This record gives sequence, C-alpha cells and structure tokens, in this order.
Amino acid sequence: MVGGGRAEKIIEGLSFDGFITMYTIGYAGGLWILWKMEDMEVSPLSTTEQEIHASIKVRSSNLTWLISVIYTSPRLVERRILWDNLKIVAHLHNLPWLMLGDFNEVLCGEEKFGGNQVNLNRALEFKGCLDECNMIDLGFVGPKYTWTNRRPISSLVFERIDKCFANSMWRLLYPEAVVTHLPRTFLDHCPVLIELCKSIANHLNKPFRFQMVWLLHPDFPRVVQQT
Repeated sequence: MVGGGRAEKIIEGLSFDGFITMYTIGYAGGLWILWKMEDMEVSPLSTTEQEIHASIKVRSSNLTWLISVIYTSPRLVERRILWDNLKIVAHLHNLPWLMLGDFNEVLCGEEKFGGNQVNLNRALEFKGCLDECNMIDLGFVGPKYTWTNRRPISSLVFERIDKCFANSMWRLLYPEAVVTHLPRTFLDHCPVLIELCKSIANHLNKPFRFQMVWLLHPDFPRVVQQT
C-alpha cells in the first residue's frame, strides 16, 4: 500500500537498480517489478492497473521471453477485462511466456479450504483464459495454499490464488524451473520464489527472484494500454 515518492525511496534502498511500477491511487492500484540490470534486461511493453507486460533478456543465456505480472481484481467485471487483455496479448506475440501473480481465483475445489464452495462459472472463465493463452501450471513445492483470511477456525479460509503459469515454449527453455511457496510471516499471502534452473542459478550465484506488490484500483481500462 505504497506509491509515489515513497515507493521510489523504498526501491532506492533495496538491492535492485531496475524497476517498473504502477503507482497507487490513494491506497490502491500498485504493482512493482524489481530486477538487477547486471542479470537481465527488462523492457516494459504494456500496463494496466491489473497487469504489467515486459520482455526479459537474461544476460547469462541471451534468452528473451515475455513476462506478465498480474494482480487480478476481486471484482468480476474488472477481472473479465483482464482475462480479455491476456487473450489479446496471447494473439500479439509468439514468444516464450511466463505469467505469474495474484489471480484472486481458484480453478478447482482442491485449491480451497473452508468458506463457500468454488464458483464454477468464475473458475471456468479463468480456465478458458488460460487455455486460450496456452498456459501450463508450473506447480509448486511447499505449503498447499498461498492465502488465508486469518479468521478464527470456524470461519478460516485458505486458497491457492498466487500462481505461476507458462506456455510450452517457456517451459522448454527452463525445464528445471521450480516454484516454491515460502512460509508466510505477517502477511495474508506467502511469498513465491521461482528458480529457473540450477545451471543459471549457479552461474549467477543466486536464483532468479520475482518480487511484486499488488493493490487494487476500481477504475480499470478496458484495453491493454501501450506505454
């Protein structure tokens, strides 16, 4: 829940010299991507309050691919806008593609514990978008659920809504890529770590790490805006 000048000051104090941000409006609407320029070249392509799309060139391997960082609105009308935008992106490129973030939606009953039953229509819309984008769930190791409402046991809910997907071209580039759900601390979401592969991690002396802060703003545009 940070934006504007304060966000830039926080980023300056971190060990990342490259960043793309969608700033907050009040207490909502923020996405950050942070990276080290010595490791990769990142070029922003398009953004809305729910998504950032960028091309990634990993310097150690000279590979280029597309990354989409997502925060899906809990509002049905706005998430449908995002699903449509992702389908547009899918038809505009033929690159290896990694899509990850907070999708605010589960695909099946196994991804939820407690609360109301999974809304089948919403889950099918989500699945339809992923299918049209030719996305594969990269799976995970670690805790089964990535979010909790932190309520008492009688109304406690757990869900797996933070996910990583890729198309088959990206998966062929990084067949050893592993997604790990790290333990939650004081947040309602657990951090998610992606290690692309052992050879690249060893070459860089560290794994590729994705960091994101996501918030919500109600006035989402209906099309992907080119930057």
